[in-house]
Amino acid sequence: MNDREQLEIEAATFRRLVTHLREQKDLQNIELMTLAGFCRNCLSKWYKAEAESRGLDVEYEAAREMVYGMPYRQWKDLYQTEATSEQMKAFEEHQQQSD
Repeated sequence: MNDREQLEIEAATFRRLVTHLREQKDLQNIELMTLAGFCRNCLSKWYKAEAESRGLDVEYEAAREMVYGMPYRQWKDLYQTEATSEQMKAFEEHQQQSD
């Protein structure tokens, strides 16, 4: 595999991950953070940071829209639920283990 092929595969894999997360609207960010240590917002921040490291200006909200597939505020209103006490406890335990 050459560098170009690897880059194309990595880009396609990223797009597939983003599509998967867009389709899993019932999967809450707090659950992602607890299980995987990252969430949709993390991906948005990483996207913005990588663009900026290449001299490109990407607004955080634009990066979020790219990840969420719609404006974040709209996604939040439609799909985000209040974290349960169980979710918060699991998240806090994960955070303590990470420190």
